[in-house]
Amino acid sequence: MAQLWGGRFTKETDQLVYNFNASITFDQKFYKQDIEGSIAHATMLGKTGIITIEESDKIVNELKSILKEVEDGTLEIGSEYEDIHSFVEATLIDRIGDTGKKLHTGRSRNDQVALDMRLYTRDEIENIKGLLKELLTTLHTLMKENLDTYMPGFTHLQKAQPVTFAHHVGAYMEMFKRDYSRLTDIYNRMNVCPLGAGALAGTTYPLDRELTASLLGFDGPTLNSMDSVSDRDYLIELLSALSTICMHLSRFSEEIIIWNSNEYQFVELDDAYSTGSSIMPQKKNPDIAELVRGKTGRVYGALISLLTTMKGIPLAYNKDMQEDKELTFDAIDTVKGCIALFNGMISTMKLNKDNMKVSAMKGFTNATDAADYLVKNGVAFRDAHGIIGRLVLYAIEQNKAIDELSLEELQSISPVFKEDIYDAISLETCVGKRNTIGAPGAEAMKKVIEINDNYLANL
Repeated sequence: MAQLWGGRFTKETDQLVYNFNASITFDQKFYKQDIEGSIAHATMLGKTGIITIEESDKIVNELKSILKEVEDGTLEIGSEYEDIHSFVEATLIDRIGDTGKKLHTGRSRNDQVALDMRLYTRDEIENIKGLLKELLTTLHTLMKENLDTYMPGFTHLQKAQPVTFAHHVGAYMEMFKRDYSRLTDIYNRMNVCPLGAGALAGTTYPLDRELTASLLGFDGPTLNSMDSVSDRDYLIELLSALSTICMHLSRFSEEIIIWNSNEYQFVELDDAYSTGSSIMPQKKNPDIAELVRGKTGRVYGALISLLTTMKGIPLAYNKDMQEDKELTFDAIDTVKGCIALFNGMISTMKLNKDNMKVSAMKGFTNATDAADYLVKNGVAFRDAHGIIGRLVLYAIEQNKAIDELSLEELQSISPVFKEDIYDAISLETCVGKRNTIGAPGAEAMKKVIEINDNYLANL
């Protein structure tokens, strides 16, 4: 078909070149945003008198019809068009004739695609924030339900000190809260309208860019026409934020994979979020957690690809920038799927609370508290550290936890130990007495839960 820009050319584009250049296969994804942007542009053209009100109304009404037909499936976006902008404009002209040709007055495909991408990204940020809110709500529920679910806390993947599952989940709650905040920041920073920038140097038509921005829900117009059409840093910010979300999901997935193993048996994943083996009938594999972990690299790849694409591009628009779309579309879809499936997985998994508690006890996670007990009874900390080290070595030889040793055994290591040592090093005491804000004690956790109640209520 003839191109909208074909007047300058004396022969058709080579088919391979055309296919390589075309973007309709992926940019049709923002047909809605393209049509909404065109409706706003046509409305502005009419209100400023650049075209007549009658022409503006005719264009707007037909654009609304095209949008409705695409959405209900009666109008198919054909692959013969170079891009979504060509499809919309050509369809409009085919239906209302020469009036449709006036839609592109004062507009370039450069500022048009810049607008479409901002509108699409803005919508998708809201969708991702909605999914994050659902995940945060699930984490919040798990925290409230597990204030006394004891488990080992780890450093270096070694059992370190006892915590609760509520406290462990709370760490991820804070991470995803920051992720949510990053998306809000990106939305606010990118919420300016590039339409009216033209190809790179604006236009001689008396456009009302403030009106266009207002009609599309932007805070205002962009302030430099060259920056308007060549800026993609908001997408780099978004891909960075999405990579961070995936990193957090991947870390949590790794822990769930470990907890789900035969060696730990801290959790049991629901059948709906597991698969079996084609040869080993006993297997129940944590495939969703593994796929979330695996897809993180895919999102990282989009970020690195776009950074690499943009690093050597002079002002203003260059065709290289077309590469932003497939990368961003795929990353957004990947992250949305990961958040939704991860949320379903953790909201349906069962906790083996007894196994978690026994693991904390067997892992000498109360050793620090045993040392603190000696310090409180007059032993210098460095000496207490050495005494507990010998005590742990003895307990390992006896295949016992510290609190399974008799008082006689304890006193053979240090006569300072008295009967109250058992209460001092119980998991309940070890966790419960840590009540500075941010610590795992129940009182501290209840304060955090109250803060998160208010946080979620205001999202």
